[in-house]
Amino acid sequence: MKIALIGASGNAGSRILAELSRRGHQVTAIARDASRIAAVPGAVAVSADLADVDGIADVLRGHHAVVSAVRFAASDPAKLIAAVERSGVRRYLVVGGSGSLGVAPGKRLMDMPEFPVPYRGEALAGAAFLDDLKANESLEWTFLSPSAVFTAGERTGTFRLGQGELLTGDKGSRISFEDYAIALVDEIEQPRHVRRRFTVGY
Repeated sequence: MKIALIGASGNAGSRILAELSRRGHQVTAIARDASRIAAVPGAVAVSADLADVDGIADVLRGHHAVVSAVRFAASDPAKLIAAVERSGVRRYLVVGGSGSLGVAPGKRLMDMPEFPVPYRGEALAGAAFLDDLKANESLEWTFLSPSAVFTAGERTGTFRLGQGELLTGDKGSRISFEDYAIALVDEIEQPRHVRRRFTVGY
């Protein structure tokens, strides 16, 4: 498939890029500074301004799917959604956040008193992005939330999927960037959560 990956130089984006390349997909890897994007087989690096809706739409046009792996607080979800719509690409997958996942009846992770204050702004922006997607009637979107601890680790291929509730295990709530990338690329190849949010964890 031909995939456009916005945020290809970031922690999650670089692992998604590697996973797409590993599976033989053609990738247009997009970042503000293309020189920061890892060189992998099947990928073309492109510099782009995420605030330029028409410019981004031009880059996205002609792809089978778009993946967004950018920080919510550092981007404008409305502009990203508009760019995908203008490009004519229907399939849009978003690297989500864990803050909006449920942990108790009527309670989200970010509502808990122990939720780190420095991450609250990003969590609120991610929840707003998800709301915007739910209200969108034109895109076949998917929002994949990681577990609470989302960090570098091993590519094991062994994990669990959930829906709107935070996944926890013997070692708490966690997922590696590498295994998250597997779950996301699996969803690209075999869509099971169109117009839905789901989550991944150990």
